[in-house]
Amino acid sequence: MATKIMVVDDESRIRKLVKDFLQKEKFSVLEAEDGEEAMDLFYDNPDIAVILLDVMMPKMDGWQVLREIRETSKVPIIMLTARADERDELKGFELGVDEYVAKPFSPKILMARVEAILRRTKGDAEEALTEGTITLDKTAHEVRVDGERVDLSYKEFELLAYFMENKGVALSREKILNSVWNYDYYGDARTIDTHVKKLRAKLGERGEYIQTIWGMGYKFDVK
Repeated sequence: MATKIMVVDDESRIRKLVKDFLQKEKFSVLEAEDGEEAMDLFYDNPDIAVILLDVMMPKMDGWQVLREIRETSKVPIIMLTARADERDELKGFELGVDEYVAKPFSPKILMARVEAILRRTKGDAEEALTEGTITLDKTAHEVRVDGERVDLSYKEFELLAYFMENKGVALSREKILNSVWNYDYYGDARTIDTHVKKLRAKLGERGEYIQTIWGMGYKFDVK
């Protein structure tokens, strides 16, 4: 059965462009021209694997759609935006955006983003990681701290997995961006700080495992 992708954009030419490329790669595509239609499709299709979501739309904008979806689902969401405002990007990451693609975009780059997210979602590495009192299960997409389940967003989960896989290694913000956000993401490195702050808070006392290396980035260590 083909993997299902939803494309949400009020511009029909963009929907057609993206749909054509996705279908060439054998994806099944759902289209919505506004936020309300997107939510109807989302609730009718619980097996949607990735959502490509425009920001500026009638009836419900992308932010409203994002907030409502995140109340019940961690499905990966790639925002399609004509804006390059840093505040908008940080706002999106706070709300649970997984990737940004700025318009005008290369369809090939967009496809690469989609495929990278799907690979990471399916998980092709070690199924479970344990460091200190944190256990991360990639198959179940579940994190437990001191035996208690902790609810992380998709990107927070990926970030924690990357830290745990590189325990004791000093990681620059740029390296983290390139590895976790993948491909040609050129967002401000402060995106990392925003996610680390939220991740530490959710890990509670174990948030201290993520150590700040001033002027460079971070290191995960249980010592």
